[in-house]
Amino acid sequence: MTPDVTIAAAGTASLVQSVDWVAIAPPLIAAAVALVVLLADLFLPPARKPLLGWITLAGLVAALAALAPLRTGSRSTFCLTANPDACSYTVDQFAFVIQALVLGGALLTALLAMKETEEKLPAGEFWFLLLSSAAGAALLPAARDLATLVVALEVASLPAFALVGLKRGDRLSSEAALKFFLSSVTATAVMLLGVSFVYAATGTLHLTEIATKLADVPGQLGTVAETGVVLTLVGFAFKTAAAPFHFWVPDTYVGAPLPVAAYLSVVGKAVGFSGLILVTVVAFPAYADVWGPALAVLAALTMTIGNAAAVRQAATRAHSAVRLLAWSSVGQAGYLLVPIAAAAYSGDNKVGATVAYALMYAVVNLGAFAVAALVARGKPLNRLTDYRGLYAERPLAALALAFFLLCLAGLPPGIIGLFAKVTVFSAAVDAGLGWLAVVMAVNVVVALYYYLRWTAILFRAPETAEEPETADAPAGEPSAAVGASPGPVAQPVRSRVPAPLAVAVALTATVGVVLSGLPQLALHFASVTLF
Repeated sequence: MTPDVTIAAAGTASLVQSVDWVAIAPPLIAAAVALVVLLADLFLPPARKPLLGWITLAGLVAALAALAPLRTGSRSTFCLTANPDACSYTVDQFAFVIQALVLGGALLTALLAMKETEEKLPAGEFWFLLLSSAAGAALLPAARDLATLVVALEVASLPAFALVGLKRGDRLSSEAALKFFLSSVTATAVMLLGVSFVYAATGTLHLTEIATKLADVPGQLGTVAETGVVLTLVGFAFKTAAAPFHFWVPDTYVGAPLPVAAYLSVVGKAVGFSGLILVTVVAFPAYADVWGPALAVLAALTMTIGNAAAVRQAATRAHSAVRLLAWSSVGQAGYLLVPIAAAAYSGDNKVGATVAYALMYAVVNLGAFAVAALVARGKPLNRLTDYRGLYAERPLAALALAFFLLCLAGLPPGIIGLFAKVTVFSAAVDAGLGWLAVVMAVNVVVALYYYLRWTAILFRAPETAEEPETADAPAGEPSAAVGASPGPVAQPVRSRVPAPLAVAVALTATVGVVLSGLPQLALHFASVTLF
């Protein structure tokens, strides 16, 4: 072999990247099972379609199990050969926790949807779309370049559009899907424009390299870089439902199937916030003076608008329970933004408070949606008044929902909710954002009203049907109330709770109680550096 051929062969070999299959296993398993479900749907007879749901559950459990080897240390793959420190995929403590959150959220969503896919929703399409979205959601927190970040975000979002509109023939579902699609596409377009400006200013897409080059941008490209940073943040503000980009949330949650609304409120929010953390803390620390104040204002605006709208929900309005959860999720998004804004002033260790709060919120919010799904089986309008007397009818479900609402409010016995709020409040105070801490404190007090109002409804005596009047009896016919012994009073018939739905309620309640017994976990996440 001649020297030239040897040099060429060596250069070619150096371009071959090794793939860490263990690191990419969680999103890869979810994507592979999605393809299995899609193919199986073509061959299974209608009577065997429920098997697809069990395949989905098994796939999500396997994806969660694949996280076990990643719980310690940091693993990277798809790195540049010229710079091994610049990688497109890294599983560190941050990625591990968020992947566990989104895959766990997808698993609980699957439990909520098992009966829905048997009765109302097309099973094959639903399970394929859910797994595809979960694969993108699991990929995103490990993405370490802007191209992978955008692709993962869209893989998580695009199937969600179809999931929202999956109730065929339902006007509300179609309208919700269209509104969700248009707002998300707008957000993506704005974000891609921002990403292109950042690339023009730095010449790279890797987050760590962007952080280095933004610190020393030539003067003539300073405006381009700053515009790119702002536009990228605006795009993620849509994804996180931060005000004033939150307008799609209530209608989307009401129109979507209830399991999909639960999925969007937890997994969709986790995806948006993990992407926002990556671009701000990892890629744009040089522009902390730009995104720090902006996120602080967005946090104050978001929590205020969300809580004010939740307070105004009429208890007798159709779907008022889901609307209240939707507006509550907007208010909670404001709390989640606070530590990210604080990171601009006092270092990236503050984002641990956002992760701690997201873990608490995911568990209890999914639990609240699980009980809402249970009530909706008998009362599809899902009004707040439909929960009156739930304790008399289903005491365990009522106690679970009361616990979830108290966690969201930050009141005992929801200790984990209290500690999560304390960590967020401390992050704002430590960063010198005293005004934001005051705004948060006021909003927490406002939120107590609607959480406690809903909790009180659960334990009120159920409404009794009025006795029929006897004055309308035809002339000459004896009234049934006169001289006749009353017959047996008809008791309301309770429908049987599907086993997967009961498991979802029990699982979220158990995890919430365990977390409330170990509130130091919230303090742990809030005090460590996750990157």
